[in-house]
Amino acid sequence: MNNESAIHTTYIFCEDLFKIYKSEQLEVVALRGLDLQVNHGELMAIVGASGSGKSTLLNILAGLDQPSAGQITVGEFNLLTITPEELVDYRRNEVGFVWQQTSRNLIPYLSAEQNITVPLILDGASRNQANERAKLLLDAVHLSHRSRQKPNELSGGEQQRIAIAVALANSPTLLLADEPTGELDSTTADEVFQVFHDLNENLGVTIVIVTHDTDIISKVDRVVAMRDGKTSSEQIRSIQYSKGKGEVLEEFAIVDHSGRLQIPRKYLDEMGINKRARLNFSPDGHVEIRSTQDTEDRRAMWDQKD
Repeated sequence: MNNESAIHTTYIFCEDLFKIYKSEQLEVVALRGLDLQVNHGELMAIVGASGSGKSTLLNILAGLDQPSAGQITVGEFNLLTITPEELVDYRRNEVGFVWQQTSRNLIPYLSAEQNITVPLILDGASRNQANERAKLLLDAVHLSHRSRQKPNELSGGEQQRIAIAVALANSPTLLLADEPTGELDSTTADEVFQVFHDLNENLGVTIVIVTHDTDIISKVDRVVAMRDGKTSSEQIRSIQYSKGKGEVLEEFAIVDHSGRLQIPRKYLDEMGINKRARLNFSPDGHVEIRSTQDTEDRRAMWDQKD
């Protein structure tokens, strides 16, 4: 299946996903009924403040953690019911992971090329096969000329690009990146994002980036925002040259499978909405959300009279 046809099919599917961390005296609900779909061949990002649940979701997608309830599939893998044997296969062949800290991605005493060949050889590839794959990936991240250097001889941006190559060594379908440019300056970060774009376009790999940087919409095609353990909104970039608009950025609120809609807190505050709201449906297809403050004020007045 080529990238053009695959991009319209669902690859990651999450519905009513929960993750609960328990200890003797504490229970933390990190994901609260999250819904998310990612298509084959997408380049997208998940953003959110600290505590929003984005890192928990990334760890589950990476096979580093398991959900508590709900549905989650990545390709042929059901990550809720996956067996230990299937999990090994998933981590080895289906998903590649890039950490924010480059020291977690690379073996310091090996060269850039050797860092790429090691996972291939461990997976049974011959040395010639591993070397050929390493050369291809070094070229893909534009670092063929740095193949012999060790990590401490590379810049931060070069280290992260080598880390991306390592994550792709076993030809995974999914590439996950946790704050991949969090420790880089803006110019170097742009170089790393260009590599993501090139790999997405040339290899057809699905890429999901988790970050707190809300400006990432200019670097990917879709951004999903998380709040309180659920997806809350998404921004989509589209090109509409035929309509004379050029590149268009649209923002949407997300309605989950139960019909729940997260309304940004700033809107609720401006409308004076707290626990209750009035909904009115108009014949032209609009839903109006109104404060109940007038009704509550009248009820309070009648209670005082009684």
